[in-house]
Amino acid sequence: MMTRLPSPIDHWASQLLDHGYCIIPDALPAATIAALDDDLAPCFAQTPFCQGGFYGETTKRFGRLLARSHRAATLVQHELILAIVDKILSPWCDTIQLNVAQAIAVHPGAPAQLPHRDQDMWRGPVGEIEYLVNVIWPLTEFRADNGATRLWPDTHDAQAGALEPVEGDGIAAAMQPGSALVFLGSTLHGAGANRSGEVRRGVVVGYSLGWLKPYENQWLAYPPDIARTFPPDLAALVGYRQHRPNLGNYEGQCPSVLLGGPVDAPLAAVDALRPDQRAAVDAFIARQSPLT
Repeated sequence: MMTRLPSPIDHWASQLLDHGYCIIPDALPAATIAALDDDLAPCFAQTPFCQGGFYGETTKRFGRLLARSHRAATLVQHELILAIVDKILSPWCDTIQLNVAQAIAVHPGAPAQLPHRDQDMWRGPVGEIEYLVNVIWPLTEFRADNGATRLWPDTHDAQAGALEPVEGDGIAAAMQPGSALVFLGSTLHGAGANRSGEVRRGVVVGYSLGWLKPYENQWLAYPPDIARTFPPDLAALVGYRQHRPNLGNYEGQCPSVLLGGPVDAPLAAVDALRPDQRAAVDAFIARQSPLT
């Protein structure tokens, strides 16, 4: 009897849950990444260095990538990545959302970043659920000497917060453009020190539970006049949909109502409930006597 091999989704999701991270080789053609890097080159040149020790004063960062290059959608909507993220996060939410799409350039001389867990932006229970899955796409080669992201395997899930102070130097996520580093929001990580003479560039795309406030304010990054140019599924991913029950509505309706153009007339609020909630409401109403 032949043994059925796990699907790519199951394989990589298992790696994530077991070790807190995985590297998917050749997730996109290198030429696609090079074209995106070219699109973002003027933004990298114009963006000033960050301020503060965490963001890094020899590092540049900017967001709103979906508005800066149409090629960014290829990363944000990568089918395998989205399927893996959905498998990891769906037990705790109705829908996932885009948490961030940000480009980062670590310049020569940059020190290592403080090891941290991205889920710490939310003060929820630690070790019980996963809030976030991040993906780092290298725009240039990632190496140990040029500031490749460093990770501490097996510091995720129930171990989150249990290994302070940090022990060891972690491992460098060495990879070529086209590969994707996927890691949980509960995994300890940080940018490495750039001891080379070159700039290390990459893109981080993050996905979080749909009921959380996202790291990047998506509705300011992509207001309706920009979101109207997106395919419906991309507009939904950046926040133009409700998270049941009734969360993130516009005048009581799904915010996707704004994608058809400005709404000038008053709107009727419309229930957006999960099936179990709708059944409970219907049953409660049915038990009441008609009012006379």
